[in-house]
Amino acid sequence: MGYLLLVGAIAAEVAGTTAMKYSEGFSRLLPSLLTVVGYVVSFSLLAQTLKTLSVGTAYAIWSGLGTAAIAAIGILFMGEGMTAAKAAGIALIIGGVVMLNLGGAH
Repeated sequence: MGYLLLVGAIAAEVAGTTAMKYSEGFSRLLPSLLTVVGYVVSFSLLAQTLKTLSVGTAYAIWSGLGTAAIAAIGILFMGEGMTAAKAAGIALIIGGVVMLNLGGAH
């Protein structure tokens, strides 16, 4: 159940961050509200996740996969370019999350 809540926390954080892009510096109401709701839901679900997962593992997965997802959304839907450095950075983030899990950080 902890990992399911964590997936929800990541999805809410990604939605909130995406909405933040469209809030134009919090000058547009609906995207601004979606940003706040996304982060409140994300932190609430992350807090519930910490009941069953270690903080290091949960936070590494939450931040790492959220960062990789936002980078992919930027590339696929917002016209951001993909460079070798960006691809390597995303791969290192995901690799770090995998290593934490394989290394027994549970």
